[in-house]
Amino acid sequence: MQHAPYLLDQWLAKYGSSRSPILYDLASSAGPTWTLRELLALGNEAVNVSEVVLGDAPPDGDPDLRGVIAALYDVDPEWVVVTSGASEAIAILLCISAQPDHNVLIPNPAFTPFEVMAQAWGLQTRRYELSRDNGYRQDTDQILAASDHKTVLTLVNTPHNLAGTILSRGKISELAAGLRDRGIPLVVDEAYHPVYFGTAERSAAGIENVIVIGDMSKTFSLPGLRLGWIVDPDGRRRKRIVEARSYFTMGSAPLLERIGTHALANRNAILARLRSVASANFTKLASFMESQPGILSWVKPQAGTIAFPWVMDGRNARPICMALADAGVLVVPGDCFRCPDHFRVGFAARAKGFDVALSIFSETLRKEYWVSGHAKI
Repeated sequence: MQHAPYLLDQWLAKYGSSRSPILYDLASSAGPTWTLRELLALGNEAVNVSEVVLGDAPPDGDPDLRGVIAALYDVDPEWVVVTSGASEAIAILLCISAQPDHNVLIPNPAFTPFEVMAQAWGLQTRRYELSRDNGYRQDTDQILAASDHKTVLTLVNTPHNLAGTILSRGKISELAAGLRDRGIPLVVDEAYHPVYFGTAERSAAGIENVIVIGDMSKTFSLPGLRLGWIVDPDGRRRKRIVEARSYFTMGSAPLLERIGTHALANRNAILARLRSVASANFTKLASFMESQPGILSWVKPQAGTIAFPWVMDGRNARPICMALADAGVLVVPGDCFRCPDHFRVGFAARAKGFDVALSIFSETLRKEYWVSGHAKI
C-alpha cells in the first residue's frame, strides 16, 4: 500500500529541527517537558532505574504499570494492555477487527493516522462530519446513523483532537448501547483526558461495549516514553489484542515501563504542572482571539492542550504559518488535517514566552492582512 504523505511530520521535520530559527514552539500538542532527573525526583521514594533488568517485558505490560494505569480509571488491572503509544493501540484494534469489504467509522476532522491505518488493514473508512458551524459538536444520533451493517468499529475522540470538544460519559453510554445492538464496538480515544476547562468528565472506561485508549504523550507530557494502553473489559478480545501485540512489538522497553510506572504513580504533580501552564496560556490565547475580529475565529476548546482556529476569509493558512515560522513562531497548518483554512495551536508546552509568541503572531497577521489600512486580497 502506498501511504499518503504524512504532512504533519513533514512540517515538524522541516521547521521543528534545531537548525530552524524557531523561538516559540506552539506546534506541540503536549504539556511542559520533563527531564529524567526532574521526573525521578517526584514522590517520596527514591527510584534507581540503573537496577532495571533490560530483558523482555510481558506483551500485555509490566503488572506494576498496568496497575497504575488501572488506577487512573478505577478499573481492574486485568482490563489493561500496555502498547507502544496510542498509535499501536489503534493499529492493533484495527488489525483484529479487519474484514474484507468492511469499514471503520471515524470523525472528520480527526487525527490523520486513523484513516491511513484503517486502510492499511484493508478497511474502508466512513466519516461522520464535525462541523465548525455547529461548534464541532459530537452528535451521538449522527454517529449512530453513519454506521452501517459492515461497520466493524466506531471511533470517537473526546476531548476531541483537534477542536477540544467533549462527548459526555452519559452520551457515550447511549452511543455504546446503540452500537452494541448492531454488534459494533465503540473505541473512545481519551489521549487528552483529564484536562478540562469547565466541569470535568469521567472517563468512558467501564461502560459496556466501550474500549478506551490513552497514552503518556499528551496530558502526561512524556511522548519520549512511547507508552500507551488499551482498557477493555472483554476478555476474549483482550486475548486477541495481546496476541497481536506479540507480533507487532512483542512488548515495551522495561526501562521505559519502569519510568512510566513512576510517572503515573506521581501523576497529580505532572497534571498540576500541565494545568497551571495550560490554564494561564489558554486565557492569553482567548484574549488574542478576541483581538482578531474579522480575521480569525475559533471554537473555544472545552478541554485538552490545543486549539484549532481558522482564517475567516477562507484562504489557505499555510502561507501564514510559514510567515510565522520565519518570524520564530511555530504552529501547524490545517492542511495537515485536511482543513487548509485552519491552523493548530498548542498552548500547554511553554510556561514562559507565550505572550511574546502571540505578539509576534499578531504582528505577522497584520503584515499578511493589511497594507495601508486595506485588507490584502
